[in-house]
Amino acid sequence: MSSEKKLFLLDAYALIFRSYYAFIKNPRITSYGLNTNAIFGFTTTLLEVLEKYDPTHIAVCFDHKSENVRKQEYPLYKANRDETPEDIKRSEPFIRQIIDAFNIPLIEKEGYEADDVIVTLATRAEKKGYTTYMMTPDKDFGQAVTEKILMFKPARGGNAPEIMGPKEVCEKFGLDRTEQIIDYLGLMGDAVDNIPGIPGVGAKTASKLLKEFGSMDGIYANTDKIKGKLREKIEDNKEQAYMSKHLATIITDVPVEFSEKSLTREEPNKEKINQLFTELEFRALSKRVFKETMSAPVSLQGNLFAPSSSATSSSPIVAQAQETLVELKTISNTKHEYQLIDSQVKREILITELEKQKSFCFDTETTSLEEMDAEVLGLALSYEEGKAFYVSMPQDFEETKAILSEFKHLFTSP
Repeated sequence: MSSEKKLFLLDAYALIFRSYYAFIKNPRITSYGLNTNAIFGFTTTLLEVLEKYDPTHIAVCFDHKSENVRKQEYPLYKANRDETPEDIKRSEPFIRQIIDAFNIPLIEKEGYEADDVIVTLATRAEKKGYTTYMMTPDKDFGQAVTEKILMFKPARGGNAPEIMGPKEVCEKFGLDRTEQIIDYLGLMGDAVDNIPGIPGVGAKTASKLLKEFGSMDGIYANTDKIKGKLREKIEDNKEQAYMSKHLATIITDVPVEFSEKSLTREEPNKEKINQLFTELEFRALSKRVFKETMSAPVSLQGNLFAPSSSATSSSPIVAQAQETLVELKTISNTKHEYQLIDSQVKREILITELEKQKSFCFDTETTSLEEMDAEVLGLALSYEEGKAFYVSMPQDFEETKAILSEFKHLFTSP
């Protein structure tokens, strides 16, 4: 068995967005309307890491929701990005639960991006003899690559994953050293992050300048050797170039703890995974994880149409009843789709669908027919033949009132 200490650090949002758009033309939708593109893609990527690369240590890093230090210094940082798709917002809680179910630490730090957390941990891991794989498609990470800190670009479009060390990074960007990536991004900017760079300086020009002068400092110390309009652009935008370099520089001293024990790979919680995969309808992934079929959580609802345990099919009474009912419609011979709505996400999706309907029917399940004494157990709704939804209610009265209030506008709107 190899004694290599192998740490995988996953850039959560980069992988989530990549997964979501990978299925955009053929989205994966559950029977209750949840788009699982991001969840499925992220989970598949995670499983590939665990199965094929067998890390000894692993963590998933998220951008913190708070305003990060770059945004504080330059308000236009990433200001050009579109609003996060609603489907991704709905997916994130499930992804976090899946990470937790696999017993993988989730790391984020207020004021910092995942890039900063990942490179900080990778730098500390290198000093302790680890080989670290930074799993991300983001080119910014190239600046942190060493012989023991590698970029791992996940597979895409049928191609194999790409593992990049110093040699591969330098070849890709036409540079001599990986540290030049920050100068490279400072010169040409980064449209993805809305980092301006020097207007008119692209990838080829930035690479050529760094090949000749070594660094941004070297370029500005030798502008007299640069000809024509390019010299003018460089000199006129010096302050912007250095600001861009600063924004592109990944922070390597984030105040996060590097704990070998907490990063050690552990056995997953199969019960939690089974529950999540059942809810998300990940049947193929479930077989892949468990290598056998695990039963879905058992419903307490009985079969209203089955004969009682005291009667048998050989009983004359049952036989006569079966003959009589053979032509009647029952739940077993009628096409139907019934969904249990037992989470905030499912309620939001259902309400969105109900808002589109001209009409729908509903019924309440209560503890009593006396309206003054009755407690609501659930709300049944349907807007299409053979299709119905049951919204279960918690035991807590205030929580039940809050859930019912989510549906109130559907009954009060003209």
